Parts: sequence; C-alpha cells; structure tokens
Amino acid sequence: MSNPEQLRYSKEHEWLSDAEDGVATVGITEHAANALGDVVFVQLPEVGDTVTAGETCGELESTKSVSDLYSPASGEVTQINQDVVDDPALVNSAPFEGGWLFKVKVTEVPDDLLTADEYAAFASGS
Repeated sequence: MSNPEQLRYSKEHEWLSDAEDGVATVGITEHAANALGDVVFVQLPEVGDTVTAGETCGELESTKSVSDLYSPASGEVTQINQDVVDDPALVNSAPFEGGWLFKVKVTEVPDDLLTADEYAAFASGS
C-alpha cells in the first residue's frame, strides 16, 4: 500500500492535501478503505458547513460497518465530491484520486498530522 508523499494524514485515517489558494482536499486512506470493505453510502458535510479538526463531520457506511468521518483540518467546506455520493465504491477503488470526499477552506491545520512514512508506520502498528 502506497501513501502519496505530498499528503498529510490523521490518526483517524483521513488525508489532507496541501492547500491551493487556501483550499485543501480531504479523503480517507487506502488503509481505511480496505478496513471498511465495500463502501455503500457516504454522508458528507454540506457546502458552507464549518468543520473542526479531529471532530466528526460525516459517515461512511460499508457492507461491514458504519464509521465516522473526521475532518483533518478546521475550516469551511467549499465543495463535496458528488461523484462519491452517487457512487460510493469510488472510495474503495480510488481513495487518493476520484474517491476524495470534500474540499475545505482551511483556517487551521493541526500540528499532529503525519507524513506518509509516519502514517504507514502508524497504520501497520509499528
């Protein structure tokens, strides 16, 4: 499993892109997608909602369980990925590309986000 180097990762298994014009993209990691199994429903925050780093902002439902979605940064949601809402399997097939979840105008990024290597070690239990 390869985690893109340019992203930062939360211990709740979300990823955050570098902000472009203050807006960053959020998704879940391949590790989380594999652990969930086949994702069948995605509940995302609404455009205009304020999200807070480390707090729940949605849900992912799979054939195995329902898991909370946590925001890896604080800010205002500027866009949701309607493709994922319409076809939740994108979360499994392309978690780092077409399976992104939402975009956020970042007001705060926590200091405890992990690099790709740090996340790989965390996810493997090392």
